[in-house]
Amino acid sequence: MQAPKVTFVTVNPEARLPTACVESGLQRLKWEDGASLVEYAFIAMLFMVMLLGIIDFGRALYTYHFVSHAAREATRWAAVNGYNCGLDGSCNGTAPMNNGPASATDIQNYVTSLVPSGLDSSKVTTTPNWPTPSPEPAICTTTPSTLGCNCYTTATQNYPGCTVEVQVQYAFSFLYPFVNKGSINLSSTSEMVIVH
Repeated sequence: MQAPKVTFVTVNPEARLPTACVESGLQRLKWEDGASLVEYAFIAMLFMVMLLGIIDFGRALYTYHFVSHAAREATRWAAVNGYNCGLDGSCNGTAPMNNGPASATDIQNYVTSLVPSGLDSSKVTTTPNWPTPSPEPAICTTTPSTLGCNCYTTATQNYPGCTVEVQVQYAFSFLYPFVNKGSINLSSTSEMVIVH
């Protein structure tokens, strides 16, 4: 048996396409290079806007986390430093002159001490309040003069069983103007019953 005869044929690539087609294809590739550059510019710009937006909204989330934490901590601190802490001397961090229950100024100073280094403490606003809902003890709405003694010089809303409420606000400004041109107020409120 004889082996089959194999013939190799070489093909000239230029022979397959006319010269006009090859030139128009090269010209089309040159135009596509310019189009891809424009597409890259749009995609890069969109990517940068998204990246900077993510950074700014991350900062806003960080700030809101601080505001929420500060409101809870200040409320807890005010609830522990109620009227009775002035009687037994266990007040923690209140003004040295009054060594008594936490006042509005003491609560504001406490919140200012909680501000982390990445935030501006001048943009923090603290509003303490002692609301008197109906199930609270009567002493929460009584003034010192009607108690018959001159033993306590501030309002009696700091008694155990009364309620303290602290609202913390922060005027947050975005870094990049395409997100927001002004500032927004991030706010959190916490309420707790005074225990001491």
